[in-house]
Amino acid sequence: MSVLTRDEAQTRARLLDVHHYAIDLDLTRGDDTFDSRTVIRFTVRDETDTTDTFVEVKPAELRTVTLDGHPLDPGTLDENRLALKNLTPGEHELRVDAAMRYSRTGEGMHRFTDPADGETYVYTQLFLDDVQRVYAAFDQPDLKAVFDLTVTAPEGWTVLANGITEHTGDGRWKAATTPPVSTYLVAVAAGPWHSVRTEHRGLPFGIHCRRSLARHLDADADELFEVTRGCFDRYHERFTEPYPFDSYDQAFVPEFNAGAMENPGLVTFRDEYVFRSAVTDTERQTRAVTIAHEMAHMWFGDLVTLKWWDDIWLNESFAEYMGYQTTDEATRFTGTWTGFGVTRKPWGYDADQRPSTHPVAPENVSDTASALLNFDGISYAKGASALRQLVTWLGEKDFLAGINTHFERHKFANATLADFIDSLAAATDRDVHAWADAWLRTTGVDTITPRVTGDNGDRALTVDRTGSRPHRVCVGLYDPDLTDEGRLTLRTRLDIDVPQSEPTPIGKRPALTVLNDGDVTYAKIRFDADSFRTLRTGLSGLPDPLTRAVVWNALRDAVRDGELAPTAYLDIARTHLPHETDLALVDGVLTFAGAHVTDRYLTPEQRPAALTTLTDLCRDLIRRTEDGDHPGLRLIAVRHRITTAAHPDTIAAWLADGTVPGGPELDPELRWRILTRLAVLGATDETAITAELAADPSATGQEGAARCRAALPDAEAKSRAWDAMFATDDLSNYLFTATAQGFWQPEQADLVRDYVPRYYAESVAVAARRGPAIAEAAGRWAFPAHAVDTDTLRLGRQCLSDADPIPALRRGLTDQLDDLARALRVREAATN
Repeated sequence: MSVLTRDEAQTRARLLDVHHYAIDLDLTRGDDTFDSRTVIRFTVRDETDTTDTFVEVKPAELRTVTLDGHPLDPGTLDENRLALKNLTPGEHELRVDAAMRYSRTGEGMHRFTDPADGETYVYTQLFLDDVQRVYAAFDQPDLKAVFDLTVTAPEGWTVLANGITEHTGDGRWKAATTPPVSTYLVAVAAGPWHSVRTEHRGLPFGIHCRRSLARHLDADADELFEVTRGCFDRYHERFTEPYPFDSYDQAFVPEFNAGAMENPGLVTFRDEYVFRSAVTDTERQTRAVTIAHEMAHMWFGDLVTLKWWDDIWLNESFAEYMGYQTTDEATRFTGTWTGFGVTRKPWGYDADQRPSTHPVAPENVSDTASALLNFDGISYAKGASALRQLVTWLGEKDFLAGINTHFERHKFANATLADFIDSLAAATDRDVHAWADAWLRTTGVDTITPRVTGDNGDRALTVDRTGSRPHRVCVGLYDPDLTDEGRLTLRTRLDIDVPQSEPTPIGKRPALTVLNDGDVTYAKIRFDADSFRTLRTGLSGLPDPLTRAVVWNALRDAVRDGELAPTAYLDIARTHLPHETDLALVDGVLTFAGAHVTDRYLTPEQRPAALTTLTDLCRDLIRRTEDGDHPGLRLIAVRHRITTAAHPDTIAAWLADGTVPGGPELDPELRWRILTRLAVLGATDETAITAELAADPSATGQEGAARCRAALPDAEAKSRAWDAMFATDDLSNYLFTATAQGFWQPEQADLVRDYVPRYYAESVAVAARRGPAIAEAAGRWAFPAHAVDTDTLRLGRQCLSDADPIPALRRGLTDQLDDLARALRVREAATN
């Protein structure tokens, strides 16, 4: 498929004004294809006597094309481009009739049959350039148009779309006409949905899911609507432009590749957010943040849309920032920035230290394939962190004034970074252009380190910076709490601009100096020697969970940089995590300690002792929660106790009894988690997996079974799993991921050794056949991350050099190989 270049898009935008699309979809044509008929009305500007351009479409069969009533030859379709030649200035009408393929990879029009009840559902995911899999379009974000959509669906189905839909009889559905929107934001979700509806501020609100998840959605409907209403009202307090669409539906759809998608009036979410098993309050908070994030997009992205994909930060960074800030302000889920610091910010830090890093706002993204790679930790987490620093530096009043100016100037149109900076500049005397150059046009992570000088009662603090960005940071000075041994008390917080004009007086030396206390900037922090000694014994005594998150992130960075031994990190976790109260912190530290420290940074010889440490830590947390007052903490501890089990006896007994002694009872998620670990340890078999699947035949159960079967320490099981991923194209995106998650296990390194060299060539082939979604899964989940050795690194670099992986896989491999090289450096540093 030909990708659209920036130059081509700019040329086409100069030539055309696109006014209206009429799209008619017929979803009753069978299991493999659907019919798509598109009428596009557009104008050719008066630049030359005639103009050549093209429209994109990727059909199973292109039946007919007519331009201004004259037929065009469908055989002239070149990959996904249909040439439109000798267009004269003025109005034109293009009609395209095609059969389109359903997707099984979450791209285009995805089709899913629920194994729980046999019901079928379809939905669109048209981002970034998958529009052409569903309807013919001038597929670029700055050619906005008005859309009219009609759909023919099977009897008993409901059709959801960007606007209010009406059933007109005989399976026909008509959606309300949209305001001007970009092509990639058109959305359809059709099937026998279970729906819960309400109204707020005169607008219809709805939540929708598969029928087999109905009781789980009903159980959470009040919470979902409470969060939705709270965020909706808060955005109307902050934004002068009202919500710009006629309804607000949220559809939880199966096998969704992203967390959610901001289609105007019809947000689609992965339906794991319809919780069918016990979850922690942190997981509920994550769902609430996602709701707030997608709602922010109704303004950032949908009302005002980027002109080209180099400005994706105008969509994602803002939605990320607003999602966390608005959830904190407008819902019961306070303390969201702690969760951001633990789960999202490390994503940005890691991405920004790899060879594939890029500026938050790169100056030239050459084509759509390159643009797709930039939806990463930099555009989301780093961009949101930069905005949080901007608000700290600029002040929220001026920040919001600039945003509202931006909305007013560009509503229902497109904008660039320069447009946004101009809007901000109109609201402040500060040099936001210089700020943007320093923060949005550069790459990498600054490091800031405290240095305390002077006599004991007359100390001064200097903040040393490695890097180039200006920072306004909050510095916390902590002393021992004389009334509570082991606790630390905040002496003061200082606001300091880095670089400093001169050292900042602080009086006597503090026991602990925490730079970036409050986590309002984006930088790695280090500790002076006295502060680090205090942390070893006093980390859990810090009073604020956000401060503890900053400290844990600093320790994480120090491990990754080879400055703190992985075993030392485990010792600190073993000492302080049993006293931690914040769920996001407990889960985040245990996840890093397991998946990174134990599985990658320690040698195979060190791993058993590390697993014992983590098992003992989880056991302490389980004992601490026996009173039943901390169910979320107990659930986290049980999950990680299962994952770190080096011996099967305890967790096998839990599975046999159907409960953990003292609770919780095992729900499907915990049962599959245990069975997967037992498979890894060779303590279960196909008979048990089949029985479990019979008890839970849901889509999640199918994924659990695939994961377990791939994890069995059996040569035949590994061969079947490998062939399912790489030799055939039958697995959906979710089943591919589940199989990949089960396949590689550190305990089975010898068994799967011969598959490591096979991975590279076969991943390149499957990515080329199946496209970006499977390529991303192959690069992320199917990579042999456990194989931390120079041979794996050499083979991977040779693949990048000699093979020609599609961009999505090339990016995944580049990142994985950089992480592998880092793991080798960490191991080497720990032995020196």
